[in-house]
Amino acid sequence: MTEPEVTEPQGQTERPGGARRYEVVVIGGGAAGLSGALTLARARRSVLVIDSGHPRNAPAAHIHNYLGREGTNPARLLELGREEATGYGAEILTGEVATAERLPAPPSPTAPSSTGGFRVVLTDGTAVEAGRLLVTTGLVDELPPVPGLAERWGREVLHCPYCHGWEVRHEPIGILATGPLAVHQALMWRQWSDDVTLFTHTGPEPSDEEYEKLAARGVAVVEGEVTGVEVTDDRLTGVTLVGGRVIPRRALVVGPRFTARADFLTGLGLEAVDQEMAGHVIGSAVPADPSGATAVPGAWVAGNVTNLAETVIGAAAAGVRAATMINADLIDEETARAVAARQVLVP
Repeated sequence: MTEPEVTEPQGQTERPGGARRYEVVVIGGGAAGLSGALTLARARRSVLVIDSGHPRNAPAAHIHNYLGREGTNPARLLELGREEATGYGAEILTGEVATAERLPAPPSPTAPSSTGGFRVVLTDGTAVEAGRLLVTTGLVDELPPVPGLAERWGREVLHCPYCHGWEVRHEPIGILATGPLAVHQALMWRQWSDDVTLFTHTGPEPSDEEYEKLAARGVAVVEGEVTGVEVTDDRLTGVTLVGGRVIPRRALVVGPRFTARADFLTGLGLEAVDQEMAGHVIGSAVPADPSGATAVPGAWVAGNVTNLAETVIGAAAAGVRAATMINADLIDEETARAVAARQVLVP
């Protein structure tokens, strides 16, 4: 790969009070954020990425179904992404955003379509301004309150068969029921193993039709609440039920609640809304159109903060898609400003 030529950011300015202004501030430095930053930097935009340093997939050892990067360690992927984005002039700032708010558009005959931009304040008090925002902060996986799950999350406690199914193929797999989607999960994971057990736990009892499907596919059903997991030599080996009975398992599938990291957007009037599947709330996400544009002009979202089902490669693609729309929006504003300025000079 040819080393990209490092160029000076275009359009970065110092504002009164010391706040630096960028054409685009990207909040979140995962696959979506870095892909967006790379795209915008290559479009000669001044870009700042603010990254808290807490990626959702940190517990996992590898990413999967990412063409050309299959099996790459998540931290390594982000390291490569940072190198590529900064190689084209993007800047990266480690920190957590506390608030974001709109700036008033300056009255000007030469800037008729200006949005005014945004002011972003970090938890340490640092403030920056942006002409446009791209929010890619992802989500938080809220696990069922069963002791031991968090410690094994991303290792043998799993939720996505397309991310981890191959790694536990042919192994004894358990499904922890906490809602009406548990039967669906069990039947899906049956694709990767012929030894699947559904633990009813706190979920609803399967219907007669669901019991028939489970039986037809050879999925066992174990009643009773799960109280913990058994770990031997740093490896999950079983699921513990009320009363102490242990069912040997090598992987346990759970259904987390997926909560968007979006509290800091309330100052913009943006809030995450509940997302449902089969009448069951599975989490929250920030609404946006297919390009990632939100209801707030100038603010885009990409990745899991707006799409709970997005995988790493999908998040990266969404970041690129949003970045191209942001660049187009900036071009429209710059063109309108140039036309207005020309009309002032040439009546």
